[in-house]
Amino acid sequence: MKKIILSIALLSAMSVSAKDIRTLVVATQPQMHCENCEKKIKGNMRFEKGVKRVDTDLKTKQVTITYDADKTTPDQLLKGMQKIGYKATPVKKEEKK
Repeated sequence: MKKIILSIALLSAMSVSAKDIRTLVVATQPQMHCENCEKKIKGNMRFEKGVKRVDTDLKTKQVTITYDADKTTPDQLLKGMQKIGYKATPVKKEEKK
């Protein structure tokens, strides 16, 4: 009996932990052009609700934000970029992981 209850609890926990992780790629205005810009974006965006990871690429001048779609939306992430002084424009269609 204990094994059955444990199995049910484990299966329930696994189904609850399935997250809707997505990726949003944006370009910034003003353009990100130095390491200080990268630090500012990474340092501030990591505190936005649902953000899992922030990657920056100075060559392409793009920011890739990996987030939990159950906790935030692309619009909220764009507003988060505005709070730190950058207007963000989506570059790629949102990807689901």
